[in-house]
Amino acid sequence: MTLRALTLIITHGLVGFAGFAGGVYMLPILTAPPAPNEGAVMAASLEADFSAQFRKSLQDSDALHWGEGMVSISKDHITLLGELAPGPDYRLYLSPQFVETEAEFNRLKASMVEVGDIKTFSNFVVDVPEQINPADYNTVIVWCEAFGEFITAAQYQ
Repeated sequence: MTLRALTLIITHGLVGFAGFAGGVYMLPILTAPPAPNEGAVMAASLEADFSAQFRKSLQDSDALHWGEGMVSISKDHITLLGELAPGPDYRLYLSPQFVETEAEFNRLKASMVEVGDIKTFSNFVVDVPEQINPADYNTVIVWCEAFGEFITAAQYQ
């Protein structure tokens, strides 16, 4: 194999990988439903029992995995007035302990409860299933199930 052929294989492979990675990042953004407007989030937040703040400064948050904004928690809804870094397969969890790393999440996952899917990256309203009582927990967590990535968390009590 010549140097030219090896160079072409390597450069084309790198471009192909970059295209694939870009597609994995962009697909959730392109297929996301419209985010609820501020009024819809505020209306669902009116009966909130708890509130907390997602911050970008958590230990395992980084340029691709973060959240920021006000989270409101009631027995019926959990809402975010803010933003999340785009990504696939986001899930909302409640935890009995605050976590800010993937290792802590994985260690405590058995004691957590999954509330539901998050489909938008700017604002959300997630319905809380009847069998879940948010008062039994103290932390709300956004987790990327597909890649096992910690996105953000906020302690609310």
